[in-house]
Amino acid sequence: MQSSTRIRMVAVAALLGLATVFAGPGSAQAEPAAPEATTVGDLSGFSADGSVYHLRAGSAEARVSFVTDETFRIELAPDGRFSDPTGDDIVLPQGTPPHTRWNEKSDRYELSTDSVTLRAYKSPLRFELHRADGSLVWSEAKGLSWDGNRTTQTLARGADEQFYGAGMQNGRGNTSHRDKTVEVGVDYNWNDGGHPNSVPFYLSSAGYGVFRNTYAPNTYAFTDPVTTSAKEQRFDAYYFAGDAKDVIGQYTKLTGKPFLPPVYGMEIGDADCYLHNANRGERHTLDALKVADGYVEHDMPNGWMLVNDGYGCGHEDLAETAKGLQDRGMQLGLWTQDGIDKIAEQVKAGQRVAKLDVAWIGSGYKFALDGCKDAYKGIEDNSDARGFTYAPESWAGAQRCGVQWSGDQSGTWDYIRWQIPTYAGATMSGLAYTTGDVDGIFGGSAKTYTRDLQWKMFLGTTMTMDGWAASDKQPFRYGEPYTSINRDYLKLKESLLPYQYSYAHEATKTGVGMVRPLVLEYPDDPKAATDAAKYEFMSGEDFLVAPVYRDSTHRDGIYLPKGTWIDYWSGRTYQGPTTVDNYSAPLDTLPLFVKAGASVPMWPGIRSYQDRTADSSLAWDIYPQGASSFTLYEDDGVTRQHRDGRYATQRADVDAPVRGAGDITVNIGASKGDFTGKQSRRPYEFSVHTGSAPSAVKLDDKLPRLGSAAAYKTAKQGWWYDRDDRGGVVKIKTAPLSTGKKFSVKLEDTSAVGGKKAAATAVVSAPDGQELGAGVAGTVGVDVTAGSADVTDAAVSLDVPEGWQVTPANTVDRIPAGTTRRVEVAVTPAKGATGEARITALARYRAAGESRTTVQRFAAAVMPEPPTADTWASDMVWLKSTNGYGPAERDRSNGESGATDGHTLTLAGKTYAKGIGTHADSDIEVYLGGHCTTFTADVGIDDEINGYGEVAFSVEADGKVLWTSPKVTGASATVPVDVDVTGARHVHLKVTDTNGSKTGDHGDWAAARFSCS
Repeated sequence: MQSSTRIRMVAVAALLGLATVFAGPGSAQAEPAAPEATTVGDLSGFSADGSVYHLRAGSAEARVSFVTDETFRIELAPDGRFSDPTGDDIVLPQGTPPHTRWNEKSDRYELSTDSVTLRAYKSPLRFELHRADGSLVWSEAKGLSWDGNRTTQTLARGADEQFYGAGMQNGRGNTSHRDKTVEVGVDYNWNDGGHPNSVPFYLSSAGYGVFRNTYAPNTYAFTDPVTTSAKEQRFDAYYFAGDAKDVIGQYTKLTGKPFLPPVYGMEIGDADCYLHNANRGERHTLDALKVADGYVEHDMPNGWMLVNDGYGCGHEDLAETAKGLQDRGMQLGLWTQDGIDKIAEQVKAGQRVAKLDVAWIGSGYKFALDGCKDAYKGIEDNSDARGFTYAPESWAGAQRCGVQWSGDQSGTWDYIRWQIPTYAGATMSGLAYTTGDVDGIFGGSAKTYTRDLQWKMFLGTTMTMDGWAASDKQPFRYGEPYTSINRDYLKLKESLLPYQYSYAHEATKTGVGMVRPLVLEYPDDPKAATDAAKYEFMSGEDFLVAPVYRDSTHRDGIYLPKGTWIDYWSGRTYQGPTTVDNYSAPLDTLPLFVKAGASVPMWPGIRSYQDRTADSSLAWDIYPQGASSFTLYEDDGVTRQHRDGRYATQRADVDAPVRGAGDITVNIGASKGDFTGKQSRRPYEFSVHTGSAPSAVKLDDKLPRLGSAAAYKTAKQGWWYDRDDRGGVVKIKTAPLSTGKKFSVKLEDTSAVGGKKAAATAVVSAPDGQELGAGVAGTVGVDVTAGSADVTDAAVSLDVPEGWQVTPANTVDRIPAGTTRRVEVAVTPAKGATGEARITALARYRAAGESRTTVQRFAAAVMPEPPTADTWASDMVWLKSTNGYGPAERDRSNGESGATDGHTLTLAGKTYAKGIGTHADSDIEVYLGGHCTTFTADVGIDDEINGYGEVAFSVEADGKVLWTSPKVTGASATVPVDVDVTGARHVHLKVTDTNGSKTGDHGDWAAARFSCS
């Protein structure tokens, strides 16, 4: 049996007659030999018409048209007859062209603006671009060429030149394409290596970008030389000169700036089929309201719901459903699998989101782009709302009307891994909103869902999809601790909406999305273009996100570029460039860093943006270092009035020491502009991460200093220094102030982020692999490492899960500078505790004349009771259960996506009542605690496979391989297992694919049993 997750794609392919997409290698007929290429010859004629130049070379003709001082177009018609299949679909009107001039020299013509000069060499015709200062931008290694299939440009490659772009390239794009070939065009591959939402555009670190104005598939080989081709009998490309952000801005000026989503579009969305759902039984559209109630009851944000997301799924009672969702703070969305001819009546009934389908590209990219524009326009023509669409296969120009999402995938650790570079890389092609379903639409688990949701809260847009997995995938479905963790991250995104929405507005001006590869912000950092930064990204300029993409409580290889970086959870500072290994990341901790100098506007304590009232506060999260600023953008969030100037901006400027001691001044400017619902007065809150307590805080006069968190919570105005919060945070709140007037808050005698003497800060960490027993007294080790000064009077305490008991550790009198002292803290977990437990260690101490606090989150494993008698492996608690397809099955063979949909275990005609059914690659971990002596089983590939498959079985204990089977096929005899596991604490039962196909790899651990005492 071959596992497949491309159910929806196959269904659509059948509808569209796309059988060749899925044909095997042997099904295609041999391709004819490629026709011989022709390279353009010598220049035979030249003429100028304003900013347009014609260059003839025999029967071929080239045309150069300047659009702006830094943007121009080169076309080549091999037969001298120009055509433009895209018309006005993609390129927008650009206004009056710039003043240009031309000059003939003996070997070339020079076509110039004030910014660039394009050289057209005569023999043969060949182009070369220079800046106004004469420096080279790019040069053709040979002239434009064509054959019967495609036209090609060949460029010389610089010694250190790097390349980015080509739209959404799954698994890549945020690091350089140098030495790689990328395809631009539909391939229906939505997994790692596919390229949905391709864009025929790329940019170079040499200071230019190229957009091929075509609907034809492109191939870009960034080898030496660089060859870029389009599958058509014409050449048509626009060129942009400037750095990466400039080029993205010019490209999106040409093809359209990204749209501004409604605020609810930046909240998480939810999708499922609620009418005649084959996987969920008979339901009705109004049943979506019960799911919406789940979000409200669990205090979880949700902005919108697609209620018909499933093939063959219709809808009913739209107006009533839309009203019910709106009453719950959400908007109605519909999937447009059947087209958008009825969108007017649906929008009038309450639809505010349109999700397009893979079927939209059935007739080519023009059809896809028209679908995006028409759905967007359909929403705006029939309501006062902003257009908001999702699309899995789009083209250049779609950034102005929709979110690009990477298609249907399965929830796995690998899925998380390859999506990280995908979305940041897409920003390099002007795609400001790219995303994937949380934990995919197939498979998945509580852990992968939680880890995937964490980092996707730092994307501009995202959604969760139900109906195709074994169980629904709302963030509250998995129980604790997952529900609480998911809630925390959903609400963190909600609080960050002012920051993220300000970047959304910025994208409408610059074309640059919020989700960015490190190289876009740090173009001179040699590591930013490499794999060192591949699995992390910037969310705006201030947040560096490094998702966990393995089943682990640690993260290695986090690269921090130049500057000071602050751990968002602990307040620990790092000086870049540096690489952080062994970062402690329990399940509730996303590795997240803030750049020093950040001023982050926030909405505290809300579930929905609609919870905001005229009296709601605006909070600023400030990490002071030197001079910095942030401009907040605000409008009504849902209508199009902002396009008529109905919006406001408010700037925060922070003046702080570059390092060490000094005063900090936070200047909040007057809010400029107006819109419906704008606050005329509001209270402000400030969290200023200083690490050192100020002597006073002033707003006009001195603000009162408060003595506790409780006093701060109830006070209307005042400040409190919380030394236990992330290394020391000054918390300030004001009474309501006029938004039309500027004001300043001054913190006297404090410090830049990190404290007056940052080097003296101690570091808290915890040894790896700490284990405790449920209800059993144990100890937790905490390491305290002194900085540049001695640590004195160090008191370590632990924040542990509810129901646990902790005995305070003795105070450590002195830890010499630069040394580490381990503190053992007595802990007794609750009797019912199990799995991974998040613990926070807090060390209060004195160093360099100041009282300081350092905190660190870490994970400790709570082990189940070890077996005390012989036990079946399928009856034990599984600490880990990864499987190649669907879940590993207890006492059944591997099935589909459900937990009990396998069959009776059968090997060589013998059936087994007990055992484990898996699919390679799989790993089942159990805890023996040293109580067992022998493991026995019969292993092989289940008879249901009828001879297919090829795997190997292995038994590992405490990091050592104890036994490995020979290669086992579907036709092999059953292999007996008898392994000595004396003294083993952790045992892994693994099944590994051996031939790369993973077809039919249904490996059974039949009669798997441990002998224990």
